[in-house]
Amino acid sequence: MKLTSILLALAVSASPLSQAAPAKKPGKKTAHAKAKPARKAAAVAVPAAAAAAAGTAAQAGDAVVFSESEAVNAFADEVALRHGFPREELDKLIAQIRYIDTAVQLVKPAPKGKPKNWQNYSRVTIEPIRIKAGVAFWNQHAAVLARAQAEYGVPAEIIVGIIGVETIYGRQTGRFRVLDVLATLAFAYPEAPNRAARMAFFRGELENALVLARKSNIDPLSMLGSFAGAIGMPQFMPGSVLAYGVDYDNNGSIDLRGSAVDAIGSVASFLVQHGWQAKQAGPLVYPAGVSDDRTWERFLNQGLAAKFGAEELRASGVSTSAVLPANQRFGLIDLPNGADPTEYRIATDNFFAITQYNRSYFYAMSVIELGRAIRLSRSGQPLASAETL
Repeated sequence: MKLTSILLALAVSASPLSQAAPAKKPGKKTAHAKAKPARKAAAVAVPAAAAAAAGTAAQAGDAVVFSESEAVNAFADEVALRHGFPREELDKLIAQIRYIDTAVQLVKPAPKGKPKNWQNYSRVTIEPIRIKAGVAFWNQHAAVLARAQAEYGVPAEIIVGIIGVETIYGRQTGRFRVLDVLATLAFAYPEAPNRAARMAFFRGELENALVLARKSNIDPLSMLGSFAGAIGMPQFMPGSVLAYGVDYDNNGSIDLRGSAVDAIGSVASFLVQHGWQAKQAGPLVYPAGVSDDRTWERFLNQGLAAKFGAEELRASGVSTSAVLPANQRFGLIDLPNGADPTEYRIATDNFFAITQYNRSYFYAMSVIELGRAIRLSRSGQPLASAETL
């Protein structure tokens, strides 16, 4: 199986369907479980009437001719009114948007029964191709990464880790037309318990994509991205480009598709605006052991936030060989390994900031470990598995 196929399978089974969309309050599900894209704040709200109409656009699995859909045309009326788009231009554009069944198939929930496995996931994401490409990317953009680290307080290795996990430094940014997949998921999302919410999210992102194209002075049909509409090297949803994108090369436009400099600045901007603590020193996560009495289980499934003191964790049977800062809060995360023993980590605010990019413990851990592996490889140091992360 090709690497890209393995990655896609893992992404669907262990992480959200889109990256770097604005954040919402986490629930109490384990973060590595199937979750909704977490970052929705920048999506434009769709009125209730349009939301109701959208539900009639297509039953799950039906192809849509968007120009003939009442729900799509009602949506276009509202977008034209809110943003001043000429209605006839929207009609011409809608006539060119195509239903993408691949997107529908890829957002369907993964079959139940296959256990999640952190070790398998990490072997796919933290591997020689990404490490080598990450060293080259860091060397090429060392000055920009150093500037972002100084200005935002986000370590270069975390920025490099995110861009590496997302697209292997721009090698795999997606070949779907963004408007096609967003319209498909906005008006023909497959049957699922959260179908109405997901359709509303993608309608908002379709609207954001139109606004973004106009703001960037580009043909909206020229935007390419993932099967869920994520764009560029860091895989931002259109609303996140509008909300968190940075013109870091100061050329007058934000280009996450062609400018690694803008991608670097935008990743750092996103993390800071989602809870990254620049002054928080020390590792992002600490290796943890747990006692047999399982009193520590109450710390699991507590959302994507650091809520507990070091003494509180220790008193309930969570141990670590590291010295935890007394003035910080922490969370306990679990990393299942299928039939093998589950691994545990004590996580900080900055770990959870990464989970706002993608609501998955597996994802955040892979970003941290890939960035660390690249840093060590770049400096000629061996990768010691026992090193504190």
